[in-house]
Amino acid sequence: MRVLIGMLLLALLPACATTAGDAGAGANNRAANATAAWRSAYNSRDPARITAMYDADAVLWGTTAKKIAANPAAIAEYFKNAAKRPNARVTFGEEHLRVYGDIAVSTGYYTFSDVRDGKDISRPARYSMVFRERNGTWLIVAHHSSEVP
Repeated sequence: MRVLIGMLLLALLPACATTAGDAGAGANNRAANATAAWRSAYNSRDPARITAMYDADAVLWGTTAKKIAANPAAIAEYFKNAAKRPNARVTFGEEHLRVYGDIAVSTGYYTFSDVRDGKDISRPARYSMVFRERNGTWLIVAHHSSEVP
């Protein structure tokens, strides 16, 4: 049901788009900072810091997940072993950011890197993150990531 509501919300967002003449530039910057904050949290390898980027009603379909994480406990479970991979990092490539009032959608690609068995590995992936601003803080409400085939 949450996924259906989320998809409906995304379909209706263009009708609420921020215009260049209003506070759009500031909101764009704050939303872009939210994407950068997620990258920084992920690269910290601190599970609590990563999961703090997600809203209480967020949904995560992670790059390596076998199933969708639809509550804070499931999202925490997905990231619980982050500290066990201290060399894992993410770098962002192309990003398309759209802001619609207190909702922002970031779509693009990123590359996960790590060291496994003494060898550098790299996994390009595509993503979509939907943020919602509450009380001046942008949090992820929907995040999908999948490896590039």
